Order: sequence, then structure tokens, then C-alpha cells
Amino acid sequence: MSRRIAHLDMDAFYASVELLRHPELKGVPLVIGGRRHVASLKAPYPETLRLREYQGRGVVTTCTYEARALGVHSGMGIMKAARYAPEALLLPPSFDAYRQYSKLFKDAAATVTETIEDRGIDEIYLEFRESDTNLLAFGQRLKDTVKGATGLSCSLGIAPNKLLAKIASDLDKPDGLTVLGLADVPNRLWPLAVGKINGVGPKVQAKLAALGITTIGDLARTAGEVLDAAFGPRLGRWLADCAQGRDDRPLNTETEPKSVSRETTFERDLDAREDRPALSQILTTLCDRLAADLLQKGLKGRTIGIKLRYADFRTVTRDQTLAQPTADAALIKTAARDCLKRVPLDQKLRLLGIRVGALCPAGSEALAPSPQGELPF
Repeated sequence: MSRRIAHLDMDAFYASVELLRHPELKGVPLVIGGRRHVASLKAPYPETLRLREYQGRGVVTTCTYEARALGVHSGMGIMKAARYAPEALLLPPSFDAYRQYSKLFKDAAATVTETIEDRGIDEIYLEFRESDTNLLAFGQRLKDTVKGATGLSCSLGIAPNKLLAKIASDLDKPDGLTVLGLADVPNRLWPLAVGKINGVGPKVQAKLAALGITTIGDLARTAGEVLDAAFGPRLGRWLADCAQGRDDRPLNTETEPKSVSRETTFERDLDAREDRPALSQILTTLCDRLAADLLQKGLKGRTIGIKLRYADFRTVTRDQTLAQPTADAALIKTAARDCLKRVPLDQKLRLLGIRVGALCPAGSEALAPSPQGELPF
């Protein structure tokens, strides 16, 4: 195994951080999600309420393994989750704390190896030295380093490439340590569902199922011509390679973000006219938070974009490029409003997002705001 890639995935990250902050909740089915809510007087712990008492459109951000055992999972609507676990406790997310612990675990991993690809708040890829011949010892050292710095457990997959490392990290959760080689593909990968391949989403799964392909083994036994005919040569070849455990992607160690964004899903559908004050406040808050994010990162951007999701789940985006980069909340809000003028606002809305792209280091002069015409909200 000349190339060694590790995928480190923090175990139920948000929930684990909350259990450090609220140790009295250990062993209790706990769901993280929704907005800041008024805790029920009947709930046994501060800030929490019973899942059955929640009224709103929030989704489950994550949950403890006790809640997962009852059928709750990330991305599920909270009111639907209440049907599976009505007595589970609901706690709103604490993103500042999650960002703090994210930095702690990444800084700890960087003491073990410098070659790291950041994949988000709770996962990273690492490539390590040829001299690290004892893979299990290296993996345990990495896990112990993260645990010592954060008090949190992680699951680690070690393999010759990113594809296998990602799958391996999920095989023995929580607190797992799994080494996979190409020789292990038939026994360990082929019995798994095709959805275990990172990048194979519901649409591709449905199309594969129509061909009688439900496991990675089924995929491995399917002729390349069949996959090419169904998906085109590029995607067909990629699927065939994944089934054999082949992946030659390098680690992307570039740390500069391409864009910075904020978005929120409303508790109820909002009308652009009737709920204009509420929408205006939401827009202002998003722009203020986005400007603070840019300031913290020492960045400005020239491209301001908006994302709207209607009540029927259709999503539209618009953007505008400024003459000079900015990180000013008022300028971002002005440009966002200009973008909003270019989309239909004749039906109710469920989500609003603001994005700043074309980033550069802070330091350039920004444009003065010049609002034109009637403001959308």
C-alpha cells in the first residue's frame, strides 16, 4: 500500500459536542435541530423540550446514537422524527461551539500529519508518510490525539485512496478504526448498498435499481457497456471504477474558500408582501452574519448572490458582480436586494440564502450603496 489516505469522521459531531456541554444528557435519545425555541416546563433539562411538543418546519441536524436506534436520522423533519421518538429531547444547535471544536480536532490532526484536505466542519482526509508502516498504530495515535484535544471520539478509515478511506470510516462507527486494501474490496465492499459510494445519490440509485443493481457487488459484475449506455461513458466509467475500489484523486489541500454563504429555512412559508417586515429583518440578519464571517476570515468578495426556495420546493438563484470587492453588510444587502428584483415573488417562500463569491483578501475599497427602485423586502 504505497499511498496511504485516512478519512477521519467525527462521531455524531454536533450531538457529541452537546453531550460535553450537557453531560447530564448522556444516554438520553437527543436530537439537535430546529431553531432557538422556548423550552417546555415539562422537559427535564434546561433548553430542551420533548420532540412531540415541537411545532415547526425544522429538520434534524444530527442526533445521538440512542435516537438513531429509534429511527431518527439527519435531514429528517423534526415533526416526522417525533413520530418515531416522541419522548426524545430536542436541543437547538450551538454553531459557535461546533466551530470551536472543529478547529480543535483539525489542529490536533495537523500535529500528526501536515497533508490534510478539509471536507467540512466534522471530517477531513489525511495523507501520511511512507515511514508510517504500522497502519493500525498510526490510526490509533491519530484517534488518541484527537480525543485528547477535544474529549470526542472519531471514526477512521485507512486505505490506498479517498474512495475506500471514506467507506472504511463508516464501517465500524462509532469510534471505529478500519484498514481497507484493494484485496478487501470483494469481501468488504461488494455486499454494501451502492449508496455507500460517496457521490451516488438517490437519482443514480434509482436508475441503478431499475437495472437490477442494488449492491456494489452487482455494480462490479455489470458490463461496462451497460453502464455507459445508461449513464454515458464518463459516469459509467466512474461507477465501474468505484465498484473495483479504484480512485486516483489527490488530496486538495487548498484552504481558501471559493465563497461564503448564510441561509435560513423559515418556520412557516412567508409572503413577500404580507410578511415584508419579517423578510426584511431576516435579510438584514443574514447579511450581518455573512459580513461577520467575511471579517473573521479576512476576506472580501465581488459577487453577491441570493438563493430562494419557494413553497413548492423550486429553487432559484441570482447573482450580481460588483466593481470592487466588499465585506460590508449594507453593501451586501443592497446587492442582494437588486438580485431579488430579478426573481418572481408572486408565491410564498420557505428559504432565503445570501452568498459572497469571487473572494480575495480584505483591503480593497468598496463601492458606496446605490439602491434603485422599490425594495423587494
